[in-house]
Amino acid sequence: MTVPQHNTPTPPGWYPDPSGSGQLRWWDGNAWTGTAWNPPGQAGTAQAAPGQAAPAGAPWPAAAQPGQYIGPPRPAPRPEISAQTPVYNPFIWLVTLLPVISLIVLLVWNPVFHLRYVGARRVPTLDPTSMFSVPYFLLIASGWLIYGVSVLLSYLDWQKLQKDGVVRPFHWAWAFLGAGVYVVGRSVIVHKVAPQRGLAPIWALIGVTALSFIVVGIKAGVIFSSIASTLPM
Repeated sequence: MTVPQHNTPTPPGWYPDPSGSGQLRWWDGNAWTGTAWNPPGQAGTAQAAPGQAAPAGAPWPAAAQPGQYIGPPRPAPRPEISAQTPVYNPFIWLVTLLPVISLIVLLVWNPVFHLRYVGARRVPTLDPTSMFSVPYFLLIASGWLIYGVSVLLSYLDWQKLQKDGVVRPFHWAWAFLGAGVYVVGRSVIVHKVAPQRGLAPIWALIGVTALSFIVVGIKAGVIFSSIASTLPM
């Protein structure tokens, strides 16, 4: 099927991009739209200027016949940024390293457990409320505070990347699932547009995660040892 000839209005459909990008662009019947599609194969080489009707006789692409569902258009590839464009900023480093604050508070927290005697037989039982000290509540509060600050910093980092010319950087809203999710996704996208750069936050995140396992393991051993020494033999 071909587009009607001469003065017949060109019907809406997919035609070769008049800018010469090699993609197909949607003609809405009156003008070119911003929707482009990169098909696996297309027919025809007709060109037209933006805002003008497609040339008479321009064939319909074989992969996109009228009325046929062809799926959503593919996003354009991200262009690489220059070697002089910075890919790191204070925001991403703070997002990566803020969990260290919780580790410091965890090291300060040294719970002291006490026994209480229950029932007429005065059975000794560990009092769980004895662990609720000031450092404990600081540990809980710091975790929530770091979570909120990390989301804010991720948003600022996302804005900074856009200003520096990164097309469609990893969206800051992923930080709601965890700072690590944003750090990894952000680093992958930046590495694509800046080859051989952009992965340093991932290595820093791995280091912080390994340090967290070590600190938590040591603290858990100290707590269990304290509980064991408190309980009567």
